Amino acid sequence: MDLDRIDRKIVATLMADATVPLARLADMVGLSQTPCWKRLRKLQEAGVIRGRVALVDPEKLGLGLTVFAGVSAPEQGADWQRRFEEVVGDLPEVMEAYQLAGSHDYVLRIVVRDMADFERIRRQITEAIPVRDLSANFALKRLKSQTVLPIDTVSA
Repeated sequence: MDLDRIDRKIVATLMADATVPLARLADMVGLSQTPCWKRLRKLQEAGVIRGRVALVDPEKLGLGLTVFAGVSAPEQGADWQRRFEEVVGDLPEVMEAYQLAGSHDYVLRIVVRDMADFERIRRQITEAIPVRDLSANFALKRLKSQTVLPIDTVSA
């Protein structure tokens, strides 16, 4: 889906504040409500807008440890990859998972209460599927965390 300037403004506005009422959103992007609503629906149907969420501070919920775990696969077969995706997909503590090119095959961002909680997750992964290596890096301090993507809302 090609996004024009107005579509990008809609997306940028909602990334900054998903609670913006439709009337205000339409005003902000220079449309009346009905055309704005139609564009919003198209953006949702195309998967550009995947959902609307509340951003929460994990530490205020007792989830004070963020772990970046590098996983190396023992093999590169499709069956192993599918099973690995199932295993990490079933763990709500795994917030993000990426397949990589580099020193590890995958990197996981895991959010847990403490080291014991991470050890439980590590054990769940390694007992469910063989891995060659699972190394962990523990975040000491969050320097930057944002959800708003750098969208050009100026050019046509």
